[in-house]
Amino acid sequence: MELAGTVSWILAQKSSAVWTVSPDTTVYDAIKMMADKNVGALPVVENDRVLGIVSERDYTRKVILQGRSSKETQVSQIMSTDLIVTHPNESLTECMRVMTDKHVRHLPVIQDGKLSGILSIGDVLKWLISAQTATIEHLEQYIVGAYPT
Repeated sequence: MELAGTVSWILAQKSSAVWTVSPDTTVYDAIKMMADKNVGALPVVENDRVLGIVSERDYTRKVILQGRSSKETQVSQIMSTDLIVTHPNESLTECMRVMTDKHVRHLPVIQDGKLSGILSIGDVLKWLISAQTATIEHLEQYIVGAYPT
């Protein structure tokens, strides 16, 4: 099922702030920032270039389960570097497909070679619920005869 909507539409609804960390940030500081900003992942950026992404999942699998110290481990040691990115004009349906197929929850949004936002699975689900609610409302209006002809 193809639904209308693009990444740029969601980014316009969100805060323009994109929280990032540098590769030498400690994992502790990155996790603290995620908690403070209520996000599940942070792009790792150096000299305006996205090098990777660090997520709560990376922390769990690569720090906690391996017995490492979050205060002594740098983000560069655990970040995911095989980045899967999207662009502002990408359809949200395609983003859902990519997130599902690749088992990722966050897609950095790259425009003109620079990070312009981050799309989370939560963002996509909110959009999907909104789109489905609007469809249901239109159908209900049609059924009761209140739909304009």
